[in-house]
Amino acid sequence: MSANHTQRSPRPRGARRSVHGGQAASGWLFITPVIVILGLFLVVPIVMAAWVSVSDWAGRGNPFSGGAQFVGAQNYAAILTDQGLARQDFGTALRNNFYYVLFVVPLQTIVSLSLAVLVNKRVLKARGFFRTAFYFPSVTSSVAITALFLFLFTATGAVNKVLAALTIDGPNWLTDPRGVFHVLLGALGVDSAPSGLQGNPLLGVSWWNWLSGPSVAMCVFIIMAIFTTSGTFMLLFIAALQNIGGEVEEAGLMDGANGWQRFRMITVPMLRPTLFTVITLGLIGTWQVFDQIYAGTAGDPSKTTLTPAFLSYQTSFTGQRWGQGAAIAFVLFLIIVVMTAIQRLVLRERDTVPKRKRFVLSDGTYAADTHGGH
Repeated sequence: MSANHTQRSPRPRGARRSVHGGQAASGWLFITPVIVILGLFLVVPIVMAAWVSVSDWAGRGNPFSGGAQFVGAQNYAAILTDQGLARQDFGTALRNNFYYVLFVVPLQTIVSLSLAVLVNKRVLKARGFFRTAFYFPSVTSSVAITALFLFLFTATGAVNKVLAALTIDGPNWLTDPRGVFHVLLGALGVDSAPSGLQGNPLLGVSWWNWLSGPSVAMCVFIIMAIFTTSGTFMLLFIAALQNIGGEVEEAGLMDGANGWQRFRMITVPMLRPTLFTVITLGLIGTWQVFDQIYAGTAGDPSKTTLTPAFLSYQTSFTGQRWGQGAAIAFVLFLIIVVMTAIQRLVLRERDTVPKRKRFVLSDGTYAADTHGGH
């Protein structure tokens, strides 16, 4: 058979376009259900909530039917600039949630990474059991976990009994509104606010109260969050640790690095993408805390466990101020975006070596100073 007969004739250009067009149509056909579901249950509610936040919708009927009137930034002004209870409650909720995030995110990251390193060791027996045990609280109902912690931290609960056995007089956890920093200052003899901290300059909350720290009651929810979320993030760290090749550890050993140096200088930098994921998920989850507060204290005592997510629900469904509730939700969304952007900036990969870590070679090129010299 001649070579001319064995060569395949080129496919016409129109046929190629037809094939690619058919593939594109098939792709759109497969993703159309997902687009419809996301549009119906995600995009439409967000657009509706955005309209409610700038309208006077009263909670009856369709917000787009014409019954709601545009009021501009009035709902946002009520929680951010106007002098009133709404602004003070929002400031109090932000303060409470700020300390919740400040304590939970670092501690749950450290605990989950420590657990991952522990259960990833080959010398540890029954590693599967420990992984399951540490992960189990993460898949348990948050309402059930909340009820358990409410039982443990009552005035006569198991926690105070353990503290009493150690000759420590435990507080009445869930009814104590005092900030932990105020408690520490009280032990040092500072029982009242200095004159410079008595004003209400930030969202109707004084600097003295902003610096109070989490309340004793909020500490219960902080401990509960660390207990229930560390197992999930532990699995992420385990997956990342198992992707680090053994030759990396061997190189560190040959260079004379001890265990802590290998962990700090080799393991942690290689876990940067996982750290970013864990911290991002932690920030989003802690700023959206709702169900534990709803099932636990409903913001009490004295609004020291009030959070923006619960305040948004309370303002809308209890106070029937739907516009303010939606405005709180969008301000909270903006806070989450800003915080995520900041930590992304902090944890971003540096492609260049800082100038203080570089030196010039004899041929005029730059090289990194890996020993920290000058």
